[in-house]
Amino acid sequence: MVRIFVRVRRLAKRIFTIDRAAVLWQDSSAMLKGISPLISPSLLKILCEMGHGDEIVFGDAHFPGHSIGPQVVRADGIRAADLLRAIEPLFELDSYAQPVIMMGPVRGDTLNPAVEQSYRAALRYDGPIERLPRNDFYKRAALAHAVVMTSETAQYGNIILKKGVTPSVEIPVQDTL
Repeated sequence: MVRIFVRVRRLAKRIFTIDRAAVLWQDSSAMLKGISPLISPSLLKILCEMGHGDEIVFGDAHFPGHSIGPQVVRADGIRAADLLRAIEPLFELDSYAQPVIMMGPVRGDTLNPAVEQSYRAALRYDGPIERLPRNDFYKRAALAHAVVMTSETAQYGNIILKKGVTPSVEIPVQDTL
């Protein structure tokens, strides 16, 4: 029993060291201009790979992301609203279909309106938000391109975003002669 305790303690110490290093990295200056240090390289890759109409889930700390099925990226130590604020300049919401979906409350529970308000503010979104019953939300999440596991602790803090078409930007051609 003592050996198991010692092994678990060593493993926990290693995990804490890795998590602490990740937090320290996030506090350092950004490596890319205009990209928030809250966005990990894995998440940036996933956002880049998504096509219009693809969906991404930002799950709270208790969301069963790893058992849902799609690829999972961890954003430990980051609240969902902060991460949504970080991706907002990079992520175009769908303008042809419902772009924001949140989990609805289970019978007997009540929603905290501050959660939705903080997500709206982070995304700078004032359109409708679809609420899905818990099991329907899980089924929809299983079809998503990816799940991002945040450290959000607010009840019903799960959100699905549908990616839209990124507006084209004309890049001026410079004469090299």
